[in-house]
Amino acid sequence: MSWFQEAAGGPAPPIYRDPPEKRKMKDPAIPGRMVTDKSANRPFLAYKEYREKQETLHAAWVERNKEREAKIARGEEVGPPESDPTAQKEVGILGLLKFFLYLALVIALSGKFFTGSYTWEYESKWMQLKTYWPTNQRLFSERLLAEHDGSVPGRPIYLAIDGDVYDVSKGAAYQPGGSYAILAGVDAARAFGTGCFKTHRTYDLRGLTERELNSVNHWKSFYAEHKDYVKIGRVSHPPIDPASPIPEHCDPKKEAAAQAARRATKGEKNVGHDHKEL
Repeated sequence: MSWFQEAAGGPAPPIYRDPPEKRKMKDPAIPGRMVTDKSANRPFLAYKEYREKQETLHAAWVERNKEREAKIARGEEVGPPESDPTAQKEVGILGLLKFFLYLALVIALSGKFFTGSYTWEYESKWMQLKTYWPTNQRLFSERLLAEHDGSVPGRPIYLAIDGDVYDVSKGAAYQPGGSYAILAGVDAARAFGTGCFKTHRTYDLRGLTERELNSVNHWKSFYAEHKDYVKIGRVSHPPIDPASPIPEHCDPKKEAAAQAARRATKGEKNVGHDHKEL
């Protein structure tokens, strides 16, 4: 309220002056100005002191370099060149690796503290070491694969799709009596495309439409990315005789459409062959 007293004719408030015991220092931003060593000014003053120290170190390094060059000019022996002590050091690949390592460690410890899990309760096959370091990859025969169809208690249940074998023992649907138990112990890649799970328990993919092939690829990705199903190897199949009949579709309408498409494709090939002969 001092301004009100002054406007009313009262005495003017005294001008504020820094206490004499406070140390005065040069303002690092404005030449010729003095500032007090109060807490608000200390960061700027500390930075100024740091810059002055850096400049002094750099100037001394320049002088040492000049002396070294003079010795070289006189033919005297000198040691290895000295790096600038004030130069900013690059992080480099090793520094980045350390940073990401510390970051991952902090995230894992935070997850353990807040959720009780180092992975923040995130469950995925990509969080399992065996995904990146498989130790049980093997080559199966069709007979050996068939022995893991769930009919023997305690034996793991395997499934194959387009040659890739997966351990699906954790899936309830593949247990005896489960909805997909018919797919266990066999490579039924064709069934994943057509949906004919009873009649297309075969790896023969001939004659499938583009949509059916996309369905097979979708299921291949499903098993490859599933957190509970682990790829354990490949199954060796005998080659398919090109002259053997293509398995019929379980849906008569789709089978008729498939045969028509195959006849059209065969006709196009014959026409192309005739054109080449001409």
